[in-house]
Amino acid sequence: MLVTGIKSKPVYAPLQADTRGRYHLMLGMGVGAAPLLRVIDEMRAAAQSLQNTRVLFVPDAAAPLGIEQFKAAAVGDLQAFERPPALLERFAAILGQSLMGTRLYVAGPESFIGLVMKIALEFNLNKDEIRAEECGTLARRVYCIHCRATTENVRTNIVSCAGCKRWLLVRDHYSRRLAAYMGVMADAEAPGELPTLKEVFL
Repeated sequence: MLVTGIKSKPVYAPLQADTRGRYHLMLGMGVGAAPLLRVIDEMRAAAQSLQNTRVLFVPDAAAPLGIEQFKAAAVGDLQAFERPPALLERFAAILGQSLMGTRLYVAGPESFIGLVMKIALEFNLNKDEIRAEECGTLARRVYCIHCRATTENVRTNIVSCAGCKRWLLVRDHYSRRLAAYMGVMADAEAPGELPTLKEVFL
């Protein structure tokens, strides 16, 4: 069964502009455009220049907000990507050249946020330099503790591992290092006896 209340489960607060920052790096996916645009409005209201603001974004055809709104905001740099892996690769390259005073803002599904945070931690960004707001699907990225494979976009309480094909129980235990929730063999004690499959992460 799911174990709730585990302290490792991330908690996200609404994004707010940090006007103390000299450079602002914004990463978003799909409906994550709305929180980022809200931060841009806050920066504009504080009379802060947007020339040092860079946006990396993966648009979603189903989301009403996107590239055109960022263009209208006149940020210093805007780059769009078809898929998250390309964005993440560019993000890592940018962090390798980033300067002191950079603030990171991330908005989108938790699985996207987790992958961004994983890279940010590899570059030793401090917690006070990073802000994240979860929005969109609650689908999880699940790490199999048995074969170490990762299964993406999991919406159910149990899932067949993409690697070893074991049925995994999706736990609330989250690893920031792996950017994934832990999956453990669901029928380890009683082979063949599985919980009822339910959609719980919509």
